[in-house]
Amino acid sequence: MKKKVLLMGASGSGKTSMRSLIFSNNPASSTARLGATIDVEQNHVRFLGDLILNLWDCGGQDAFMDSYLTTQRTTIFRDVGVMIYVFDAETREMNKDLEYYRDCLEGLTQCSPEAAVFLLVHKMDLVREPKSGMFEKKREELQKASGDLVITVFGTSIYDESLYRAWSSIVHTLIPNAAVLSKHLNIFAEACSATEVILFERTTFLVIATSSSSASTSTSTISPSSSSSSASIVPLDPHQMNPKRIQSLEMDLYDFTAVLDEMTRNTYVMVVVHDPTIETAAIKLNIRMARRKFEELQGDSIGA
Repeated sequence: MKKKVLLMGASGSGKTSMRSLIFSNNPASSTARLGATIDVEQNHVRFLGDLILNLWDCGGQDAFMDSYLTTQRTTIFRDVGVMIYVFDAETREMNKDLEYYRDCLEGLTQCSPEAAVFLLVHKMDLVREPKSGMFEKKREELQKASGDLVITVFGTSIYDESLYRAWSSIVHTLIPNAAVLSKHLNIFAEACSATEVILFERTTFLVIATSSSSASTSTSTISPSSSSSSASIVPLDPHQMNPKRIQSLEMDLYDFTAVLDEMTRNTYVMVVVHDPTIETAAIKLNIRMARRKFEELQGDSIGA
């Protein structure tokens, strides 16, 4: 199953850097060596085994953007599952960015009206003024530019967990029947007496689903009549959780116990328990007993 992900934004906004971090496991320190994207760079990323993310990283130079909106319009905006538009938090050309963004929305509405739209206010680490106030202003500005369209806005940086949190939310929308996985994680959490259970994709360590309904932070999903934001557990750094080196991890601390272990061939699960009477061995036994069921659920979800 293939899902087209359209990554757009002005040149230098950080699109290629974030893709390099998330899907190529490159450290943030290496992104300065990346050159500008020429026209469209396509990458097919295998996710959860059988789900293929067809990433279209579109160069942001004016000539390319004009081409996307005219001669390549149908090719670029057809069959899109998600469009991610990246705004540089410190840009001095916001009006120009918004004009291109509105044009992209028009192309998306014509060719892929069901596509989800995520907006990333990127390079938040460079913001000097109070970040929360600045982000709120940007959020309101982006909603105004989006009209009646429901959008999801994140503040992100390649130097902290915010980028992984944003991309976890993005890929979650691309997984068929993701709600079914969350439902069964709730059942599993109850069986383990767990405070929280989080399911991670194996290669990227992006969060697929959690046992909690509040799965995002530093984000707003907005329509003209509503807005919301909520807190989540931060996904772990994939560079520290290389699946070739670590098979499992146990932390037995004063106030909680956390177990990270393989759940399926393509996922890891983290179980967080605050009940001191629950033994680590019991948690690991429950994980082993649940593996077959979650292999079936994952197969059903990707094959849906």
